[in-house]
Parts: sequence; C-alpha cells; structure tokens
Amino acid sequence: MTTITYSSRARFFRRLWQKNIHILAGSLIQGFAMGVFLFPHAIPAGGCAGLAILLYHSLQLPVSIGLWATNILFLLLAVHHLGRVSAIGTIIVITATAVSVNFFQVYLHSPFSNVWLDLIAGSVFLGAGISVLLRERFTNGGIGFVALALARRRKVNPGSTLFWMNAVIFLLTAVVIDWSIIVLALLCQWISTRIVKMAYSPVMLLKRPLYFGVWRKK
Repeated sequence: MTTITYSSRARFFRRLWQKNIHILAGSLIQGFAMGVFLFPHAIPAGGCAGLAILLYHSLQLPVSIGLWATNILFLLLAVHHLGRVSAIGTIIVITATAVSVNFFQVYLHSPFSNVWLDLIAGSVFLGAGISVLLRERFTNGGIGFVALALARRRKVNPGSTLFWMNAVIFLLTAVVIDWSIIVLALLCQWISTRIVKMAYSPVMLLKRPLYFGVWRKK
C-alpha cells in the first residue's frame, strides 16, 4: 500500500514538473516570436498584442506592459467558464510571456533584414508556442482564454476561434495602425493558426482533433 502511494505521488510530481516546464517553454517560445520577429515591425501577434501596440502609439506604454494588462482584462471576462486553476496558470503564462518579450526585445535581434522572413519565422514560432500551451490545457493569454471557453462550449477548433476573434480586433484598430500592418497581422494569425491546427488535427489520428480528448468531461 505504501509502495503504491509512493509511486502515485512520484508520478504526480513528475507530471507536475513536466507540465510546468512545458508551460514555461510555451511562454518563452511565443515571447521569442513576438520580441524578436514580430514586434520590431509592429506586427500584432494577436488581439491583445494589437491593443498593446495601440497603447504604445497613443500613451507610449511599453508593449510588454500593455500586453500583460490587456491579457489580464480578457482573462477576467472568461475566468468563470474555465475555473480558477486554469486562470492562475494563464496568469503565469501571461506574465512569463510579457517578461520574455521585454528580454528578447532588448538582448536579441532577428538575423533577417526582411519583414516577410521575420513574419514567417515569428508566425511559426508563435504557433508552436501556442500549441505547447494548449496541450497542457492553458492558453497563450487572456483572449486565448476567452477563445478556449468558446471552443469548449461549442466544440469547435480553438485555432479558428482565435483567428476570428483576433481578426475583429485588428479591424477595429485599423484606424490607428497602417493597413499594411493589418495585412501582416492577419497573415501572422493565418500561419500561426495553421500550426495550431496541424498540432491538434493530425491525419494519423483519423481526423479526430486532440482537443476533444483534452476537454472531454469526466
């Protein structure tokens, strides 16, 4: 009995450690994508990033702080749908991402000198980071928390939900941001959500999205 209890506890702590590593990795990957490839060209990596860029242009508020604040606001809108535990984890993701964005913006620079190459690289890394977080039942931020809640209720792919929510915010901010930036932002969202869909709807699983298994009610 003692052996079984010890084994169960060991598995629990091992899984908890792995989960925390994955959450941190996903946050750093998307922070790397935004800080190195996307934000230097003012390309919003998502709806909250678009709002953060607007805050920077209007109030000179640092993008990392604006990113954190807007994500927290969206998180509060959906916290009652997914629970406090998920909310706490998402706050950790938001904070780690904001800190990593600030770090990468200061200490790392893109090896490319072309906006399109930066767009592709940043979008791929962004999608990879989001996929890692979704596999651990966490989102890439507050607006992702809202998208995850909607996807859970309506049984739709979270990548598609994220895309359309972000697209609406991009259109609303088009008055302030140059239209070429909006086009780049939509392309970024399209590429990154393709990465998410590839991760969650592999052909080898007979077209059964993985997120159905993750969110299945017990």
